[in-house]
Amino acid sequence: QVQLVESGGGLVQAGGSLRLSCAASGRTFSFYGMGWFRQAPGKEREFVAATTSSGIKTYYADSVKGRFTMSRDNAKNTVYLQMKSLKPEYTAVYYCAADSEQPRTKGWRVPDYWGQGTQVTVSS
Repeated sequence: QVQLVESGGGLVQAGGSLRLSCAASGRTFSFYGMGWFRQAPGKEREFVAATTSSGIKTYYADSVKGRFTMSRDNAKNTVYLQMKSLKPEYTAVYYCAADSEQPRTKGWRVPDYWGQGTQVTVSS
């Protein structure tokens, strides 16, 4: 079992930066693949980034490559999403997710565990 709690969301002006954190419980955290998803108003939830249990391999949606950086610290049971050069269209609820299966180049299954989400609002 893994429980996830996101933090770090808020209001930021376009061009600014935010760092989201996701704290996980459970002694098996280091074996789980972790990811970030987002859902904007009126849109479906979409993949943002994911990383393997070791943090060596990280995958990003094309829309955020070069702007977002995902990392993990297994010693702290925490993953991060560093967001820079933010645009208003990035406004969404951002969710942290975990799964025992590892993300791969070809994709990742719908994760088993999800956080409650944190709101990110980017103003013009």
